[in-house]
Amino acid sequence: MKPLLMLIAIVSMAFTACNKNKEYVDLKTGETILVDRDPETGFMVNTETGKPVYLYVNTSNHDTLYGRTGKVVNKKIVRQGESFVYNDDEEYVYKNGDYKLIVEEDGDSKEKFGDTKIKRDGDGDYKIKVGDDYKKKVEADGDVKIKDGDKKTKIDEDGTRKVKVDD
Repeated sequence: MKPLLMLIAIVSMAFTACNKNKEYVDLKTGETILVDRDPETGFMVNTETGKPVYLYVNTSNHDTLYGRTGKVVNKKIVRQGESFVYNDDEEYVYKNGDYKLIVEEDGDSKEKFGDTKIKRDGDGDYKIKVGDDYKKKVEADGDVKIKDGDKKTKIDEDGTRKVKVDD
């Protein structure tokens, strides 16, 4: 009888340990997921897909968590149509030494490290600035503008290149 009870206890502990990782539900999809923090962005991501998770529920304690920070946001969720929205949603800031990442609510982002700055728009445009001498702007349609010291280069989406040197 004692060995049978031990076996049942071991099996139940193993079953609990195996299911412990599957205690989250993605509010967007309704699917049970595994989550982990992305070391680059600090966002919580679905470990299977690698995509950021916006809102998810811990089914063991029924807390709702915000995917950008992992912060409990109970009673701060609003239903808009078929989706849920965190109504205190504001920009996300991640800092690590001299590296800083800001992700705004609309998906635009800004990165800064050393004397380098990168700005990305949600529509695909981005700008890079290094110090005071180098700037690069890339538009979603493929147009590129580069300023490097006294030299300006413009590349159209069709590949046409124009170079201008300031005196």
